[in-house]
Amino acid sequence: MGRGKIEIKKIENPTSRQVTFSKRRGGLLKKAHELAVLCDAEVALIIFSSTGKLFEFASS
Repeated sequence: MGRGKIEIKKIENPTSRQVTFSKRRGGLLKKAHELAVLCDAEVALIIFSSTGKLFEFASS
């Protein structure tokens, strides 16, 4: 038994949107690191928040 589908849409509440961004950013950075380690790949990730702040990851 799988999970039900959810609709992907913008989170209207700015506070909730920022919390979700922070949590998902951490997960995405972790996945990028895992991909680099497990597959011996060079991975680069660039993320801009809604306020324009830059977050980056580079495996090498």
